[in-house]
Amino acid sequence: MSKERVLSGMQASGKLHLGNLVGALKNWVALQDRYDCFYFIADWHALTTGYADPSSIKDSTADLLVNFIAAGLDPDRSTIFIQSMVPQHAELHLLLSMITPLGWLERVPTYKEKQEQLKEKDLATYGFLGYPVLQTADIIIYGAKYVPVGIDQMPHLEISREIARRFNHLYAAEVFPEPEGLLTEFPKVVGLDGRKMSKSYDNAVYLSDAPEIVEQKIRTMVTDPARKRRTDKGDPELSPVYQLHKIFSTKEELEFVAHGCRTAEIGCIECKKILIKNVFDYLGPIWKKRNELVSSPDMLMDIARKGSEKARAVAEETMDRVRKSMGLVSNKGGRDAV
Repeated sequence: MSKERVLSGMQASGKLHLGNLVGALKNWVALQDRYDCFYFIADWHALTTGYADPSSIKDSTADLLVNFIAAGLDPDRSTIFIQSMVPQHAELHLLLSMITPLGWLERVPTYKEKQEQLKEKDLATYGFLGYPVLQTADIIIYGAKYVPVGIDQMPHLEISREIARRFNHLYAAEVFPEPEGLLTEFPKVVGLDGRKMSKSYDNAVYLSDAPEIVEQKIRTMVTDPARKRRTDKGDPELSPVYQLHKIFSTKEELEFVAHGCRTAEIGCIECKKILIKNVFDYLGPIWKKRNELVSSPDMLMDIARKGSEKARAVAEETMDRVRKSMGLVSNKGGRDAV
């Protein structure tokens, strides 16, 4: 019996950080044993906000590819590919854009939020407004049944379901199944300053950071502001360091640092040393694999090429059904009308 298909991707807009690893990538790795997984690097999506200076997209794509494999994605068990190497995404995006009402796009929760967050950029473009249409094409072109999301991301998936439903209705064809959210608990990983870890906040621990850089970053993290002196008692819940302990430390270590903070029996330096050790243990295998991979760029590109070839074959089968449903000319040199 064939496995149900899962699809997800990451935007090539910067280096992968610890929050991406814990919040999404580790879950992707675990899903490989249960589903037919398609995972891609969304380099075209990076242009929606970075179109004015796309010079970093190539490096970001390479960094993501290294980290995908280093974290445990297996090209023998998953289809790993690069969005721009599958031009069928762009074709389906174009066709879907013809049928998608503007109102649907304008009500997407992140549309105005991102405009507020990125005021320094001109986001009054179709590419930015039409981001959900391209995202929909990414998902439904593979007939994905599931998309791994957190509960707060379900509204973003709903527009993909609506567009798929509208296409099927308009052309009286069941070409696209409506994708479902594969609800997953994504741990919130705080950054060095206590806010959510994010490239845009410049508060992240990157997988490409050397161990000494990671140690330095954690050593300089903010803690409970009430602990100005070693003898001051604190509240661990107010410390971003403690929030990271919840992810990377054992139950016993968590109780030790919480009690030590409240009673001032340990200082922030000792608390951070325990966290540093645990983060090193967590990242150690990934660092080792990264070091092997960065010296083998040809092997990495071969993985991306083979994965993209497989993805193109699946995508083209879908596009053939799409063209037939819409009464369009096939892609066979423009010779065969359908």
